[in-house]
Amino acid sequence: MTLEKSQIITHIQKSLPFTAYDVRWVPSSARFVVLGQHPRGTGALQVYELSGADIKLIKETEKQDAFKCGTFGASSLQSRHLATGDFGGRLSLWDLEKTDTPLYSVKAHEQIINCIDGAGGVGSPQGPPEIATGSRDGSVKIWDTRQKDKPVAKIAPAEGEVVHDTWAVAFGNSYNDQERVVCAGYENGDVKMFDLRQMSLLWETNVKNGVCSVEFDRKDIQMNKLVVTTLESNFRVYDVRTQHPKNGFAHVNQKAHDATTVWTARHLPQNRDIFMTSGGNGSLELFKYNYPDQRTKKDSKNVLEGVAGTLELINSAHAAEQPIAAFDWSPDKKGLCVYAAFDQAVRVGIVTKLDQY
Repeated sequence: MTLEKSQIITHIQKSLPFTAYDVRWVPSSARFVVLGQHPRGTGALQVYELSGADIKLIKETEKQDAFKCGTFGASSLQSRHLATGDFGGRLSLWDLEKTDTPLYSVKAHEQIINCIDGAGGVGSPQGPPEIATGSRDGSVKIWDTRQKDKPVAKIAPAEGEVVHDTWAVAFGNSYNDQERVVCAGYENGDVKMFDLRQMSLLWETNVKNGVCSVEFDRKDIQMNKLVVTTLESNFRVYDVRTQHPKNGFAHVNQKAHDATTVWTARHLPQNRDIFMTSGGNGSLELFKYNYPDQRTKKDSKNVLEGVAGTLELINSAHAAEQPIAAFDWSPDKKGLCVYAAFDQAVRVGIVTKLDQY
């Protein structure tokens, strides 16, 4: 290991009285949110603030149902309202200064909300503020918090089809007020991309293992790259700039985290070609995507198809003794991050020397 490489450093570690399922950095602040479940089954929401070489708990609330996931993606930078999904299937929107009662709450699903993402706000200001939720009931629903009780779109298995848990969901292609896609990953390895403007299935594939997370490199540009992580030690990066009618999107497959689950992939906000993955062995791995010299080639029928790039492992670090199930970058301070593992601890990390990439 050379000193020129980016280093992944655990800066602060804090024990938690509950199991954390998600962490989210509050935009334009030195604060982050931890969401999870108390041993008695209730929901935990804590807000921490950086304070010198430590973190300080500044807000704490307990709710009836455990929290599984959260996002600031549908909120403006001025309000910074947190949307959460819980074990009772409820979608809620919170003002972190007043967490007694949610600003918006709807029984979104009859079963647990496993995943959530937002668009039309922080990080992707185009289009209406929308929240995507994915549930154990196999559906993905799109919500506009300005409309009560009813989703603006629902994607669900047809009657008689086998229902698979929706484990991951992500918005993308939101480069103007009309265009938007949502990508969902399922427990059986299915990955499906839906065009929300035309309400149609744009693409689907199967990655052979349950999909733990999906993320576009950025939401507010035309689709560029998509990372899909799975159980059983690997992830894929799809080049989604060119779609072949038969072969779909070109991709590169990567083994990671010593053959354990790849729980998350999160792109660096300041450089969409850099992303961090977290693993079931308690490690973090930092990757860089290198674009191919030739973007497209022609197949035997003279149809353009994509050419996948390559992945470079920049560095890795053993950061916890249990799986790291949640990770988030600070959107403002390059290299600052927060992550939580199943050892009931939250950690603030620093990744150095990212400017060289």
